[in-house]
Amino acid sequence: MVDSRRIAGLLGPTIIALIMSENEFVNPHLYDSQIPPVVYLSGTLLFIAGLSVVRAHNRWTRGWPVLVTLTGWFAIVLGLFRMFAPETYEQGAQGNSTALLAGEGALLAVGVFLTVKAYSKSTSSEPDGT
Repeated sequence: MVDSRRIAGLLGPTIIALIMSENEFVNPHLYDSQIPPVVYLSGTLLFIAGLSVVRAHNRWTRGWPVLVTLTGWFAIVLGLFRMFAPETYEQGAQGNSTALLAGEGALLAVGVFLTVKAYSKSTSSEPDGT
């Protein structure tokens, strides 16, 4: 559980910052001039971050720590998509804003949940070990 809390303490606030800074209400013109190399670079960084999470925390147990593992796998898949299809990702970001906002809302909820789990006090039912 210590590893889960430590990694969630990094993932949660990072997801929140990314989602809030990419929100169309905060940065309405962020995707107006995206070029494929920038999308590719962000995909590479996402892939590396996701791979790091999965290598350090590939746990498929019941409970909230599995969300850390799922977040790592999601970052790997999204990173690969951005790397192999940067033009497609760029067009999708400029397309259906309702779907984009729904996805951002779900990711924001995951970020908030992970942050709360990471920084809240440990309960007696949670083991202090790995």
